[in-house]
Amino acid sequence: MLDLGFVRGNLEVVEQKLRARGADPNALLGDFRRLDQRRREAITSSEQLKARRNELSQQVGALKRAGQDATAVMDETRALKDRLDELDKAAAELDDQMRLSLASIPNLTRDEVPTGQSEEDNATVKTWGEKRSFDFAPKPHWELGEQLGILDLERAAKISGARFAVYMGAGARLERALIGFMLDMHIQKHGYTEVLPPFMVNSKSLFGTGSLPKFAEDLFRCSDADAEAAGRGEFKDNDHWLIPTAEVPVTNLYRDEILDEARLPICLTAYTPCFRAEAGAAGKDTRGIIRQHQFQKVELVKFTRPEESDAEHERLTRDAEEILETLNLPYRRVLLCTGDTGFSSAKTFDLEVWLPGQQLYREISSCSNFEAFQARRANIRFKPGGKGKTEFVHTLNGSGLAVGRTWLAILENCQQADGSIVVPEALRPYMGGLERITRQEQA
Repeated sequence: MLDLGFVRGNLEVVEQKLRARGADPNALLGDFRRLDQRRREAITSSEQLKARRNELSQQVGALKRAGQDATAVMDETRALKDRLDELDKAAAELDDQMRLSLASIPNLTRDEVPTGQSEEDNATVKTWGEKRSFDFAPKPHWELGEQLGILDLERAAKISGARFAVYMGAGARLERALIGFMLDMHIQKHGYTEVLPPFMVNSKSLFGTGSLPKFAEDLFRCSDADAEAAGRGEFKDNDHWLIPTAEVPVTNLYRDEILDEARLPICLTAYTPCFRAEAGAAGKDTRGIIRQHQFQKVELVKFTRPEESDAEHERLTRDAEEILETLNLPYRRVLLCTGDTGFSSAKTFDLEVWLPGQQLYREISSCSNFEAFQARRANIRFKPGGKGKTEFVHTLNGSGLAVGRTWLAILENCQQADGSIVVPEALRPYMGGLERITRQEQA
């Protein structure tokens, strides 16, 4: 969430940044302007009435000292008190409405983010690895997985519906191996602390990271969660939603806390399943396991001092890239344009892995610097120098990596002419020494 004082004092800048995102400033800021004006009017009226009340209080005292009747003045004082109570209540309600209005405004992108409206306007800033040359026509992962007997989409649809997958045999083991490999590298080499958080969170947590109220339709909720209440700005601490990513519970570990500056940066990594309704993805990526309702991910989350967040953003992105490089998967780093940058992010790098079976790059990680946007929503602060006024930390996160997409990237990049898959050397210790995945009979 943006700072109220900043928005009020820099409306032209905010409008310019919103237009760069492809948003309508009038639609987003209209309520803010009206509410701010009404709030200011209520405060001004309140201050005027308080000044009048003070005058009347002095008159009451003077009349009583002079032995005169002060009843009429006291009646006016009581009437002013009732009016002041109404104004204070109105101002408090307007404050709540302004906070909800602010909650609908996306973060402002950094100046170095390219202006654009779609992924076609993103800027490729780095390409790594050589695309493998095949002496046969490489297949997409859904054909390879089915032929090897390690991916069963038909039975997944039977038991759960569309956009689910069942991994079998070496396919299931490969998924588990990737999780262990990613966590071990981030913990042992990159210095992250592992967290195993809950897979359900309350609406306050989703508000903290920016998922609510805007993206309620993309979330799976339990029977005690109320999307309409969240839309009204009622964020509860006793309801439950399935997590769309580990970013939500891990970032909210420190909600409403003041962190010890000496601990910063705090670097955490977590494996979780992720659940997404994909409400806006009808008809997209219907083949294979690119876009699923349930998938696994290893997440990276950082809490940093504001002046260090740029450097930590680069380190986090490099930590994710090193997973791809160790697995020898060609990829590129892309700086997202203003129109493609996520709601809460000020700057995002996407890592896109090459998929030879489909002849295209696919996102496998988004690494974002949210600056103080999430910390202000979740009230996560620190005291510079350990004393004095608190400041909001900067939060960052990225996938390190999306496990299912890494799984399918291995199948497509490491496939052989006979349909088998060569297991990347770094994963073999996690696969019991298995060097090649061959056809398996399903149970």
